Amino acid sequence: MLIKPLGPADYVATFDAMRAFTDARTPDTEDELWLAEHSPVYTQGLAGKADHVLNPAGIPIVQSNRGGQVTYHGPGQVVAYPLVDLSRLGIYVREYVYRLETAVIQTLDGYGLTGHRVAGAPGIYVKLDDPGGHAALTGPADPRDPFRGLGKIAALGIKVSRHCAYHGVALNVAMDLQPFSNINPCGYAGLATVDLATLGVSTDWATAAQRFGERLSAQLRP
Repeated sequence: MLIKPLGPADYVATFDAMRAFTDARTPDTEDELWLAEHSPVYTQGLAGKADHVLNPAGIPIVQSNRGGQVTYHGPGQVVAYPLVDLSRLGIYVREYVYRLETAVIQTLDGYGLTGHRVAGAPGIYVKLDDPGGHAALTGPADPRDPFRGLGKIAALGIKVSRHCAYHGVALNVAMDLQPFSNINPCGYAGLATVDLATLGVSTDWATAAQRFGERLSAQLRP
């Protein structure tokens, strides 16, 4: 897998480039991993609802063709775009999502944090009162507040065309988190969003991107 650290990159231009890459690729095209940092933008997935954007406050809203609902991208966030031929890996979407989430969990572990999956809610979460604790989530979630005590640190949304995946996963490193409060993140009202800095981890974008990229690349080897 060829890893390309794009750094600061326009979201729409990156979206268009991913789609063009995927449309043009052949069975022999090498998989790539793009690592980007976007200017403030809200992106709506195919399931996105306009009323989940509570107050855009001047931040542009872009309609995307990825799965999922609304999320926010901004400075201090590593957005990883694996451009992957799933048939070459011999896996389907469910396994692919699992591997993306595993890469996030491994990256967090390297910073002394424990990531958790929540059934039916793609992405990775941490316990706000014990982000480094290793105890698993226990018991059924409260249907009135399924994310009680949790904060979302990584959001995930993908698109698959002709068995080839694009879009990807965003890891919050050191962000202005205020824009998340102006939406229902991933469609969930009141869902807390956190970043590494909030959890006491001091690192820069380039270091986090390199670590995350290495973990993703390892998970997506044929």
